[in-house]
Amino acid sequence: MMGILFCRPLCGYVMVLLQCPLVVRVLLGNKDGFNLNNIYFIGLMGAGKTTIGRMLSKQLDKEFYDSDVEIERRTGVKIPLIFELEGEDGFRKRETLALEELCQLNDIIMATGGGAVLMPENRVLLKSSGKIIYLRGKVNDLYQRTRHDKTRPLLQGGNMKQKLERLYLERDPIYTSLADYIVDTGAQSALEITTYIEDLLKK
Repeated sequence: MMGILFCRPLCGYVMVLLQCPLVVRVLLGNKDGFNLNNIYFIGLMGAGKTTIGRMLSKQLDKEFYDSDVEIERRTGVKIPLIFELEGEDGFRKRETLALEELCQLNDIIMATGGGAVLMPENRVLLKSSGKIIYLRGKVNDLYQRTRHDKTRPLLQGGNMKQKLERLYLERDPIYTSLADYIVDTGAQSALEITTYIEDLLKK
């Protein structure tokens, strides 16, 4: 580990990770307190993470959390206002702090924000403390579900569908590499997808 710390190409990456105490524990091989019974949903906005996560939590009798809702609860303001006042960088810092606490909880299901996986420390936290399910939707389906939604800062202004296409190209490789399970969403109902995931987790 000490050799990695002094490797120039990785220095910036490691310095970011070392700012998160739980990440340091994982990197040093100490995973005490982490519960791999946690289930995390990742994917773009409109993929159904909150809807399916909440339904699955009832089926499996687990507590459900939405990381975006938790951020709003802690700050007392809506996410668009956080973006307006602090920019995306400010929001991402708040997101990491929320995830650091949420990932310490036991036996939960959590829907993460679409960009949560962009931060290296968040990827370590999620991967080390639960199973990750990537809800993968086609851009056109995601667009149909989000086109009237004014609460998503990264989709506002300009051509929303083009923005979704860009986000998909940027994030799909990260989602795919991080996921333990990839579930394609489309014409199926939320109940059908939830039932499929429940069966998938039993295997």
